[in-house]
Amino acid sequence: MSKENWDYAVDMFARAVMLVPDNLVYRQTLRGVETRKYNNNGTGAKMAGMKLVSVRGKTKKARLKQNWGDLDKAAEEGLAINPWDAQLNADVGDACKNQGFIDVALFAYQKAVQSDPNNKEFLKVLAELYEQRGEYPNAVEAWERIRKIDPLDAEARTKANALAATSVMDRGGYEEADTTKDAMADHEVAKRLGKSLDGEADGPGQSEEADLQRAIRKDPENKDVYIHAADFYKREGESIKALPMLQKAYELSGGNEDLKEQVEDVELEIFKKDVDKIKDVMAKRPNDEGLKKRFKKKDDELVTREIDVFKKRVERHNNDVRYKFQLAKRYVKKKQYTDAIPLLQQSVRDNRIAAEALVMLGKCFLAEKKGGLAKRQFDKAIPLLDPTDDADAFCEAHYWMGRICQEQGDLAAAEDHYGAVVECNYNFKDALKRLEQIQED
Repeated sequence: MSKENWDYAVDMFARAVMLVPDNLVYRQTLRGVETRKYNNNGTGAKMAGMKLVSVRGKTKKARLKQNWGDLDKAAEEGLAINPWDAQLNADVGDACKNQGFIDVALFAYQKAVQSDPNNKEFLKVLAELYEQRGEYPNAVEAWERIRKIDPLDAEARTKANALAATSVMDRGGYEEADTTKDAMADHEVAKRLGKSLDGEADGPGQSEEADLQRAIRKDPENKDVYIHAADFYKREGESIKALPMLQKAYELSGGNEDLKEQVEDVELEIFKKDVDKIKDVMAKRPNDEGLKKRFKKKDDELVTREIDVFKKRVERHNNDVRYKFQLAKRYVKKKQYTDAIPLLQQSVRDNRIAAEALVMLGKCFLAEKKGGLAKRQFDKAIPLLDPTDDADAFCEAHYWMGRICQEQGDLAAAEDHYGAVVECNYNFKDALKRLEQIQED
């Protein structure tokens, strides 16, 4: 990608997609390099229609047999020829939806609708996927688009109204309220939505959201109004609504790198919220092995995506050690210690993160079986650490110093370090047990 060898990049990411078909990052990146390969021409390869004839035969056959894996494979083969083909994107969406890959299915149908915005069937599936993910405002918007295309569509009207009510209840907290006092009154929910009780904005100046929407309609080619809208949605905690605003601003800017980074930040925020939701459910169902596997898979995908983002940031902002530190932390999480070490060594230059970076660097050296180097990092870190400011880093440094000293036979020093840990956090790892063993001996 960095060398703009798009043919090779497409080939590699296509293989990655087939190996891990539920990985959203791989799909998004594949589609990105495919569009770059064709210089964003919107039509793909020359004579794409002719080249896709055999592919459409494969997709039709796979769909009839409900062989969703084959449908996915055939559709991706076609998208390598024309990544803007609406039906092939929808084919990927159907294949993934039926295999339970909802994130990828949603992404595929978003692409299908972008290419064919007036296709009712595509919009219906997109609305259903949004609803399945609990993204009710987006689902309502999709149904409303269907109503504009076909004002007589009764299903669209019914679904839009029902989901609008669900969205209000979700925001107002009705479903989880223990008493009626815990739920917001209708007028309060309407106020937060920036609308009157009949669903319409009260007028100019009454709703910041409505004012921004009017500004967009008035000047749809002005990137600044989309940026203002994105800022509003971010303040309201609605990252999902902020994302398309930033994406449009980035498109209108002609590829402004600062806006691109804002898009990436919001994408990561949305993804992290999804991971956190699974984590919250897992806390209530600690014995659910399926949920644990799902969480690990999503968390790994998040870290992979973060690594991709922070690698680009480090390249662009090479003197900003904070980005290097963030990238190093993700490498550590992936146990890529040799990648993390040089970044952490640079991170210690920033006094704001020096202590935490030193502790992490020490742990990396331990993982690489370089105890002497690890000890030096913990020695440097400990005087910088205050248990009231960062108890975790304080305990980590003293604990591992205790382990190193214990292994070296310096039991007096080990006792001091374990004692410092126990004083700060009585239940930290097995520090108490190790301290008691030393004292008994």
